[in-house]
Amino acid sequence: MKYKSQNVVCQNCKVSFTIDPEDFNFYEKIKVPPPTFCPLCRAQRRMAFRNERKLFKVKDHFTGEDIFSTYPAESGRKIITREEWFGDNWDLMEYGASYDFSRNFFEQLMELQKKVPMYNFNVIRMVNSPYSFNATALKNCYLLCNSNSSEDCMYGNAVDFSKDCVDNSHINHSERCYESFWLENCYQCYFTTRSMESRNLYFCRGCVGCSDCFGCTNLRSTSYCIFNQNYSKEEYYEKIKSMQLDTFSGNKKAREKARAFWDTQPVKYHQGLKNLNSTGSYVTNCKNVNDSYLVRESENMRYCQYLQVPKNKDNYDVTNWGEYIELCYETIECGENSYNNKFSRNCWPACKHNEYCMDNFSSSDCFGCVGLKKKQYCILNKQYTKEEYEKMVEKIKKNMDEMPYVDAQGLVYKYGEFFPIELSPFGYNNSLAVQHFPMTQEEAQDKKYPWIEVGRGEYNITKKARELPDSINEVSDQILKEVIECENCKNAYRILENELIFYAKKNCRFHECAMNADMSAE
Repeated sequence: MKYKSQNVVCQNCKVSFTIDPEDFNFYEKIKVPPPTFCPLCRAQRRMAFRNERKLFKVKDHFTGEDIFSTYPAESGRKIITREEWFGDNWDLMEYGASYDFSRNFFEQLMELQKKVPMYNFNVIRMVNSPYSFNATALKNCYLLCNSNSSEDCMYGNAVDFSKDCVDNSHINHSERCYESFWLENCYQCYFTTRSMESRNLYFCRGCVGCSDCFGCTNLRSTSYCIFNQNYSKEEYYEKIKSMQLDTFSGNKKAREKARAFWDTQPVKYHQGLKNLNSTGSYVTNCKNVNDSYLVRESENMRYCQYLQVPKNKDNYDVTNWGEYIELCYETIECGENSYNNKFSRNCWPACKHNEYCMDNFSSSDCFGCVGLKKKQYCILNKQYTKEEYEKMVEKIKKNMDEMPYVDAQGLVYKYGEFFPIELSPFGYNNSLAVQHFPMTQEEAQDKKYPWIEVGRGEYNITKKARELPDSINEVSDQILKEVIECENCKNAYRILENELIFYAKKNCRFHECAMNADMSAE
């Protein structure tokens, strides 16, 4: 069928958006109706179902012991450890229910979600990285989130295929980098953003194939430059030494000078490299990827975010994390060989043909299920034959259209819409959504979005960040015993031994911020 572009008014924000012919072709291919929410409202809705980097202390539902979890106690979820969840002494199918055609689908699904125990946080194939979460295949890492296949890294968000890095966000195939953002194949780059295939950079932005540069922007295949001016090798190192970058005061002064210089330089209209027919921001090595951001090595996609792990193709409206996903629509946290999944969250690895599912593991052909492991042809965690399943799914989709869920704002959720935000187990303030679509507590509660405030832990502060020694060379092992108050957010934090070793080895002064304050992207 030949389609024409169609303007639609978003149910949520009331702004008009366009559905293009290629969009209609995709929806027809995967057999879903066109959306009634605009792309931004769809992204916000998905992101409200992901807590990316906050941990809460909760009681294990099975043992009563204290454990850490991305789900707060107020979520209403029954939280257990991953070891218990993957154990053989209980069966997730025992929570199954028959579908009630006299009731709304979303209400039945949310009832099931609160009955089924859930593991405390998402990790798989981890080695000695107990405090990292939303992560895959990390080794000797500490407090990394949304990260994959990295080793000996600390304090980071989206640190992929990297080694010996501290305090970074969205870096890939990099080593010995510190306080940097959006690096690709970089080595020993500090306080640097949007750069590729470079080494020994300080305070640089948008550099490719460069080495030994300070405060530079938009350079290509250049060495020994300061503020885009060339020097001899000897002059360069003499000037760098005079900056005293091992001290907090020298570092702060250098940062201010670099930022001032950056402000005089042009910025690309599109942050991305090595792309073909692609639009968005922070899109790299992609083909036909449009209206997307933070995507690497993917093709034929639209309205996608945070797919840093390659390779992905033929997806629409997918958020986090990637890794060979295909033909997915309106999903979040569905990665690692995910295929033809729709309207689902946290279903992996190798989940296929799932719709309206949560927390499934290696399951296929499931509809409205929660926490199933290696199952097929299930609805609300109840087993069916293939023939029964296919007939029931069609009846349920029809029932969803005839008896839609209507949220507190009067928005209508028929088949083809992602979960309503008001049903998220996370407080809006603790979700990924608040980073991109900020709201006050009053604004969120007016929309009946969940808002969960958890008291901050009480610690005996032994030192203020401003009282720390100016130079890394003045720091002794005594610092490892201090409980430090962050200058920005006033949270408590500590310097760990491996962290101190990193700073001493790199001759750079450690941060004065706790993790959350330190992870804001440039």
